[in-house]
Amino acid sequence: MESLQSILNTIIKEKQGYITFLTGAGISAESGLPTYRSIDGTWIKGTKYHRPEEFGTLKYFKQEPEEVWQYNLFWKKLIQEAKPNTGHFALTEIEELLGDRFRLITQNIDGLHQRAGVKKVYEIHGNKQKVRCSKECNGPIDFPAQVKQKEYVEDLTQEDIDGLKCTECGSWLRPHTLWFDECYNEKYYYFDTAYDIADHTDILFVIGTSGSTSLPVNIVETVKIRAKHIVIINPENDTYFHAVLKGYKTLNSMQESSSSALPKLSSLFKEIIHS
Repeated sequence: MESLQSILNTIIKEKQGYITFLTGAGISAESGLPTYRSIDGTWIKGTKYHRPEEFGTLKYFKQEPEEVWQYNLFWKKLIQEAKPNTGHFALTEIEELLGDRFRLITQNIDGLHQRAGVKKVYEIHGNKQKVRCSKECNGPIDFPAQVKQKEYVEDLTQEDIDGLKCTECGSWLRPHTLWFDECYNEKYYYFDTAYDIADHTDILFVIGTSGSTSLPVNIVETVKIRAKHIVIINPENDTYFHAVLKGYKTLNSMQESSSSALPKLSSLFKEIIHS
């Protein structure tokens, strides 16, 4: 199999398409944020009260908005306490090296890529640091400053409730994230943009994602159909992407954590670009 260095050398010096990175919860797990679908993740264990597929829906939010917000304010606390790791910072370095050819599509909703300094980020599942009106009369907007993070057992105060109401119509604000009973769209989740990026990608790095949601899978499939290069960076070797890409001639794999692999990749890009 052709070495990754040789592939990158050709792509950087002879091609014109995007060099795209698709990130999932694995990169944020290394900053201490729990994942949904890993063996010890929230998807498997659920919470004290419900499983994600139950409370992570627009339907449930309409029934129990305070309970959903109680959980999301706990997540707000986890996100604020988390810090970007070496993998996040390596992607910032790679963006600086690649310039306009760099694209980052992320399933993550924590904003850690932006906090690390990445500029060209497309959040296909939204961002928990943003809210929007549940009746769609405004948003996304920054999280209301008067609404504070919570421990999971803490109830909402009246100040919290008031701060989580739309200033235009008085309806509940909702987290700016894609719920399990909602569909991707371009307005909030870069649906068309993600496909366009995939269609013009020369090499795709799939980082810390298991392939359990439809748009990331379709991004990989689009790149695969175009017979372009795909690199999987994941300490596990039995994800959906490994299965669907088995035998794919232009597949490379780095079976290690993103915080280990991405700094190496940044150094490799630097070596090629400055050679």
